[in-house]
Amino acid sequence: MQLVFATNNLNKVKEVQAIMPPHIKLLSLKDIACTEDIPETQLTIEGNAIQKAEYLKTHYGYDCFADDTGLEVEALNGEPGVFSARYAGPQRNAEDNTNKLLTELKNKPNRNAQFKTVIALHINGKLHTFTGICKGEISKTKHGEGGFGYDPVFKAQGYNKTFAEITLEEKNRIGHRGKAVTQLIEFLSK
Repeated sequence: MQLVFATNNLNKVKEVQAIMPPHIKLLSLKDIACTEDIPETQLTIEGNAIQKAEYLKTHYGYDCFADDTGLEVEALNGEPGVFSARYAGPQRNAEDNTNKLLTELKNKPNRNAQFKTVIALHINGKLHTFTGICKGEISKTKHGEGGFGYDPVFKAQGYNKTFAEITLEEKNRIGHRGKAVTQLIEFLSK
């Protein structure tokens, strides 16, 4: 089986490829010569995932899946949420986004947060969605060199290390994207 993963984020491709069974071959946007920015104009994480999968299916014809992920922080009324990648501006800079988040939370005692990933699968003319959530909290300072995005400040519930300090295998086992991809794999294996 061959599926296109509708993302230009090579970190996401690496995470997902690490848990995909060998019989599912992932193609990247580069593999299918898709060079344009796929629109993400919806106001929800689920809406963006669906929009990207439908765009790819409509314009390229491949069976595919797309994901969208957001960090939802309780004390910030769910922000940055659907705007996580562009939280500090259109430049989509992870360092700027993380710094802005830490500044916004500076005097807030409630640091509860969750990562949410929605995967939209477009296969055999039908659309299916899978959601993975990882609850945790935002640390006061950055820790670790691994991961990407907000990983240096996110600690999963029950862990005293950030996502940037744990292995990719651990992150895939407990994390939001890993949970959503596991549901995707189970569905594809039926």
